[in-house]
Amino acid sequence: MAASNDQDAALRIASGRKAFVEPLRLGDRLKEIRLSNQWTLGDVSARTGLARSTLSKIENDQISPTFTAVQKLINGLGIDLPQLLTPTTPQLRSRGRRDLTPRGDGNQHPTPTYEHELLSCQLAQKRMIPFKTIVRARRFDEFQEWVRHDGEEFLMVLEGDILLYSEFYEPLAMSTGDSLYFDSDMGHALISTSETDAVVLSVCTPGDSH
Repeated sequence: MAASNDQDAALRIASGRKAFVEPLRLGDRLKEIRLSNQWTLGDVSARTGLARSTLSKIENDQISPTFTAVQKLINGLGIDLPQLLTPTTPQLRSRGRRDLTPRGDGNQHPTPTYEHELLSCQLAQKRMIPFKTIVRARRFDEFQEWVRHDGEEFLMVLEGDILLYSEFYEPLAMSTGDSLYFDSDMGHALISTSETDAVVLSVCTPGDSH
């Protein structure tokens, strides 16, 4: 009983009134830190000197760590106390969103070389930015500078043929149905090699627009 009382006392914050471990679900937080670093229980054991069985019980809220164990976690994982005590980030559930863009009803954004149609414009805070592009350029020298923006991009040719110029590669010929995934912070530019303007579909991660 005395040992139990000592452990409870060790887990109380400076005010001596409330234990910080239980309301903040330290076990969940420890597991979150471990998984975010792709560590096994064995890895954490080697770093902290705490037994794997002890770590497993902490993560599953079967025991509360002593103050000494908390210190070993902080020192072994290379974090500070506030990081360990930050509540676990809740997992957001799907909100079932959807956004229909009827043909031709996207947000038009013309440029001298492209005519973009931004799609799914009613959704805010999207993880992807889809848009359809009519490629009007016929020569690379129509571009004053490379097109570049943060993130990654998926591109598929819907109509016609294009030539994709990029900063680190030779020009790449693509035809209807061809697709490409690339880092969009690499300078790039498209020209149509068809008699008519080519059409491509692009999906980007959020960043600066073309």
